[in-house]
Amino acid sequence: MALSQSAVSELFEVFRTGEGTDFIRECVRVAMQELIETEAAAAVGAGRYERSESRTTERNGSRPRLLTTHAGDVQLAIPKLRAGSFFPSILEPRRRIDQALYAVVMEAYVHGVSTRSVDDLVVALGGSGISKSEVSRICAGLDETVRAFRTRRLDHVEFPYVYLDATYLHVRTEQAMVTSKAVVVATGVTSEGRREILGLDVGDSEDEVFWRGFLTSLKKRGLTGVKLVISDQHAGLTAAISRALQGSSHQRCRVHFIRNVLAHVAKGESEMVAAVFRTIFAQPSLAPMSKQWDKVRDELAARYPKIGPLMDDAKAEVLAFAAFPREHWRKIWSTNPLERLNKEIKRRSRVVGIFPNEAAVIRLIGAVLADTHDEWATDERRYLSEESMAKIGAKDDTGTVALTEGDR
Repeated sequence: MALSQSAVSELFEVFRTGEGTDFIRECVRVAMQELIETEAAAAVGAGRYERSESRTTERNGSRPRLLTTHAGDVQLAIPKLRAGSFFPSILEPRRRIDQALYAVVMEAYVHGVSTRSVDDLVVALGGSGISKSEVSRICAGLDETVRAFRTRRLDHVEFPYVYLDATYLHVRTEQAMVTSKAVVVATGVTSEGRREILGLDVGDSEDEVFWRGFLTSLKKRGLTGVKLVISDQHAGLTAAISRALQGSSHQRCRVHFIRNVLAHVAKGESEMVAAVFRTIFAQPSLAPMSKQWDKVRDELAARYPKIGPLMDDAKAEVLAFAAFPREHWRKIWSTNPLERLNKEIKRRSRVVGIFPNEAAVIRLIGAVLADTHDEWATDERRYLSEESMAKIGAKDDTGTVALTEGDR
């Protein structure tokens, strides 16, 4: 649906003949609100209170949105839906002055810039100035969005693969001390082969209690069907996985493990040892991979005795991926799929430097993850095909996942 030509002509006439800033601003608000309502009706499949067989969901109130325009600030109402999400195309993404305004306000806020300086920056960008209460309102609005994202239900689908990782950011405490805080992120691959951001949290360290609390919160939100958890070998994390996600296999990141092996090797032989180690993963299935592991273990242990026990202890977890469809191996045998996400988190965090509190960390990183989640949701290509995902759990007579002829 779109505004009729007569409505557009009428609005144009109002702008041409209207007098007074308030009157013009109200015309802008009415016009934009009508466009939003029209687009919302198309998304719902029916207008307000309209009975229609094409209806796909229902409205569920609205949320306010303040928009800065050349006619002044206008207050708009963005319809909320009971199922799915809606945001009008005329406002998304935030562009030009709107995008710059919010970016400056948020960056200034996390940097602790004074209200007067924020006001000067906004005016320089073409805005009408901003007060401390407006900064708080903007932050509160973003907090609400991030909170809804972090607490949404996860029981709409199963997640056979779950990735866990952590990074550290500098945060100022209430005592004005700067400390290093652990920021943990969970992502998952659905049974339909699509990726989602599952959760985000901030804590003092990566101990078992913190990780277990985080994983338990995911389960309370409906996380089910986890077959494989991919992560590094942090002691607190692995202990929490065994307690909170019982019945799931653990894939120890092979990249991290190779680094652990190379730490016991002479620097001049690192490339050679790494090449030998990679022959393990060139095998076509679990059985020959296991044999090659033992062979490489004996060869390396003969020259570097400490490597023997290291490989003995890690074998089951480093090779856990081989019990799953071969099409998935490259994406589940390490935490590398999280690399791009971690880089984006680090890039945004560098702009801030030192966060004023944990809430600011959640606000910024949560917004980054929410945007990434939306990109994944709208991506036409699945991360892993539905056909390959259907193979999970299909065993052959050797006890490993059955592979197609093309996989062998």
